[in-house]
Amino acid sequence: MEQVLEFGLGGSPMSSNIRLLVMFLISAGTAIAAYFIPSTVGVVLFMTGFGFILSLNLSEMSLTCTHTMIRLSASNKAISRDPRIRFGWREFFFYLIVLTLALIEASLLHHFAGFSAFSRASPQAIVSYMLIILLIVMWILREIQGVYLFGIFRNPFYPKDVRTVTVFMETQRSLMKVGVVRRILLTLVSPFAMIAFLSLDTSLQSLHSVSICIGFTRTFRMVWQNTENALLEMVIVSIVQMFLFNTDVWWNRSIDTGIRLLLVGIIRDRLLQLISKLQFAVTVFLTSWTEKKQRRKSTTTLITLNIVFFPIVLVFITVCALLSSPVVPLFTLPIFLIGFPRPIRNWPGPVGATACICSDTMYYQQVIPSLVTALQSALAAGSLGLPFPGSHYLCRFQDRLMWIVVLERGFTYCCLNIKGLELQETSCHTAEAHRVDEVFEMAFECQEHAQNFTLNHHFGNILTPCTALPVRLYSDARSVLSGIIDSHENLKELKDDLIKVLIWMLVRHCYKNSKTCEKLDKTKKNKESFPLPQPKGVEKTRPIKDEDSMSVGTFADWTDDSDLFDLEPSRTIEKKETKPLETATGKLLSVPGSLEIQSTTGTSQETSAEKLYKAVVLGLPAVDKGKKQEVVSLPLVEFSCSYSELLSIPEEWRTAPIPTSKLNEMRQRFPEDWYHFVLSQLDFFHVKEKPSNVLEDLTKDKALKELYIRGVLSCCFDFLGLDNTVPAPSHVFRAYTGGIPWCVGLDWLTGKPELFQLALKAFRYTFKLMVDKASLGPVESFRELINYLEEYESDWYIGLVSDIEWQQAVLQEKPYLFSLGHDPNLGVYTGRVLTLQELLVQVGKLNDEAVRGQWANLSWELLYATNDDEERYSIQAHPVLLRNLTVQAADPPLGYPVYSSAPLHVPLL
Repeated sequence: MEQVLEFGLGGSPMSSNIRLLVMFLISAGTAIAAYFIPSTVGVVLFMTGFGFILSLNLSEMSLTCTHTMIRLSASNKAISRDPRIRFGWREFFFYLIVLTLALIEASLLHHFAGFSAFSRASPQAIVSYMLIILLIVMWILREIQGVYLFGIFRNPFYPKDVRTVTVFMETQRSLMKVGVVRRILLTLVSPFAMIAFLSLDTSLQSLHSVSICIGFTRTFRMVWQNTENALLEMVIVSIVQMFLFNTDVWWNRSIDTGIRLLLVGIIRDRLLQLISKLQFAVTVFLTSWTEKKQRRKSTTTLITLNIVFFPIVLVFITVCALLSSPVVPLFTLPIFLIGFPRPIRNWPGPVGATACICSDTMYYQQVIPSLVTALQSALAAGSLGLPFPGSHYLCRFQDRLMWIVVLERGFTYCCLNIKGLELQETSCHTAEAHRVDEVFEMAFECQEHAQNFTLNHHFGNILTPCTALPVRLYSDARSVLSGIIDSHENLKELKDDLIKVLIWMLVRHCYKNSKTCEKLDKTKKNKESFPLPQPKGVEKTRPIKDEDSMSVGTFADWTDDSDLFDLEPSRTIEKKETKPLETATGKLLSVPGSLEIQSTTGTSQETSAEKLYKAVVLGLPAVDKGKKQEVVSLPLVEFSCSYSELLSIPEEWRTAPIPTSKLNEMRQRFPEDWYHFVLSQLDFFHVKEKPSNVLEDLTKDKALKELYIRGVLSCCFDFLGLDNTVPAPSHVFRAYTGGIPWCVGLDWLTGKPELFQLALKAFRYTFKLMVDKASLGPVESFRELINYLEEYESDWYIGLVSDIEWQQAVLQEKPYLFSLGHDPNLGVYTGRVLTLQELLVQVGKLNDEAVRGQWANLSWELLYATNDDEERYSIQAHPVLLRNLTVQAADPPLGYPVYSSAPLHVPLL
């Protein structure tokens, strides 16, 4: 069906089986309907109109109409336009004008000048000369867009410096202008010239002929559906016609122009497939000997047999070309078999249905919109060669590989599927990606090639570099933090900076909350002051059995492979309190290495739990059960400034179980000058009747300051401990990841999820500040420190790669991301920084034969694989793509796809 639609009806392979069936039925109905039209002018108008309409992106047009009808019928007027829809009124009027002009041109030319026979001076011959000139000009304009001419010589017009985006784009402006000219010739000039050629043909005077209806229906469709190939076919037919116009041969006597174009189209496609298959077979043949990893003991024998039985091998390859089926080299050996005929899409399932989703998926998901925009300009300008359904491209940037497949092609649009491959998880994939880098570096970054008119040293390789595209994506930089995180001076400053960052974080949080509160006058009316609740006791440390500490709450997650003394925490503290140790059935969870005591009563179970905690949870404070707990009452808070209640810390955040003696001892570390500076940065614009001395009143309010002293120091104590010692790097790493070692106030802090997240965020900001100070120099003023923190808040996400917020930040395109990690093998701490910027992504075109159907090369088991397995392997290139056979059956070349997009309809206007 796909072959008949493409070569018999002039259509394009489709991105899904349903679309293929619908388009096949519509196209066949158009050819049948043309047979019953009695007027020649009517036939020309019918074929021209439907050929243009069927070549458009009808799926997107129908989607636009459906979305518009929903918007008109919906009562909610706030429904916005779907961002995926690119079809609007501008495109509608453009298509309408082009269709109208095409119908006028076809009808007028056929009516007034369509009765003259073909000769060297006839109108159709004159149009043929124009088509020949157009083909040559468009071919030249397309070739000078890429980095190589004919894939052999480096293009002297291509930018020599492709390392900087600004320099590259500035030097490529002239090529972009050439691309605009080519786009106009391809979109407007060539179709109208070909319609003139067809309208002037005398074969259209013979009606009610099946061959004419099929041939010209296909040709009028090809004019818009595949303009480049249609132009080539008409030029070939015109040249043959010029040499044979006065001879009595079957070409002139038996067949009409439509059938001639159909035969030329089939011959063109099968000949190009034969050349591609021969190139692929020769590559397998040569690399089986030249590459050490592909050379086997039987290679010499196989090469000899291929030479002796070369006619048979050539017959096998020719049959594959005629059947449009892939050539399958058995186990990557030079033993060639005829593969099963396959559709252009290469896999039977829905496009984008399967992919090995993992943490790398979000990076490809973020880059797709920008990559599609860059591909739109490159495809329209001709930088990627001649894209047709079944073309494959490979994009490379740092450790990322993106696989692009052309699914269908029409008038001013192209349908793509983009797959992101895993980020080089194995040594095999790293070696193969290194070979890809060598090919691209030789084309784009080699200074020798930039200065001279040189040859492509990788000519004949299955990967041919095309161009570099400016794409907005994340660059990944990793560094070792040795000398920073283990510096005594840096860690000492970390404790002081944490207090400052906590002050800034809490003041900012309370200030933002005050904007959402009720009016100040309404608050004053309801409350004269903002007291604490009735005096009550501070939460005392609960008995050991009731503690929800980090070291106790993870018993259920222990396994036989767990390491109690591992440097990296196996689990971060949850935002909510952990559940009791006992399960719902009342059975006590066992701990590796401990003796499980069987009990039948609740009392015995409780006793067992107490013994278990006492035996395992070492280092927890002892509790005197016979001693009566002290109840420490907190006085009411009465502010001296009426505006202080806008910055007041929430009530539940003021009850931290900190010993009074320790609080008084550490009170002197509270930086009052920094506290006053942070208050001076606030602007109570949302408060009416703001007095001029509000800042002075706030700074003099001792009650407000006392709240912040208690809140800030309690969080600081929980993260870095109560003592004055410098924290160890391992302690800092655990605190950064949220796995804070147990202390007296940890349960209180984790019981306040919002406060805990603010404190954790402040600690991560402080650590990033320590890294920046070690790299860029010390902070010299409060204003500079504020600028650092505001930049962290607006432009950075500082956390862990495993956080859900990290993925959200990538998809939201935060400018910078920072993460702290630890390499247990090397024993070092690492920092990872992702920077969002516009960089150049290198793109190369793959040999189509090396891609289609080569999944069977990996293992015989895959010959019976399911559809999902087939998709994962079918998009992989043959190992000789990189001339490096380091692939096992379970480890496909270049990695599994971790992201697969749905069909992307890219407009080429």
